[in-house]
Amino acid sequence: MKPTCEIMVQKVLPAIRAELARSMMVDHGCTQQQVADILGLSRAAVSQYVSAKRGAEVGFSEETIEEIKRFATQLVNNSSDKVLTEGMCNVCKFVQRSGWLYKNVPGAEYCILCKSDEED
Repeated sequence: MKPTCEIMVQKVLPAIRAELARSMMVDHGCTQQQVADILGLSRAAVSQYVSAKRGAEVGFSEETIEEIKRFATQLVNNSSDKVLTEGMCNVCKFVQRSGWLYKNVPGAEYCILCKSDEED
């Protein structure tokens, strides 16, 4: 079995980026280049996220999509590295708490580090 963080990076992170890119473009009027600059990606990568060539295999709940949209709004208003890093971690933890990982990946367990953050 793969560690939780590896699963999150391989499957969930691309889906989060895809949702972020779509939200930033549709809800906030950003161009692909602006999204790329904010997320630290190439414009080609953003194009692939938006066209569902990347990050399309994960379906999120409406609550998770709303959380990602809130994060997109934060990024559009303040695209600092700190906001990006903290926001990605928060969305990752939100996905784990939502139960998506455990419903879709047999044998997956909570990340020990993320779980300990919740207890603080």
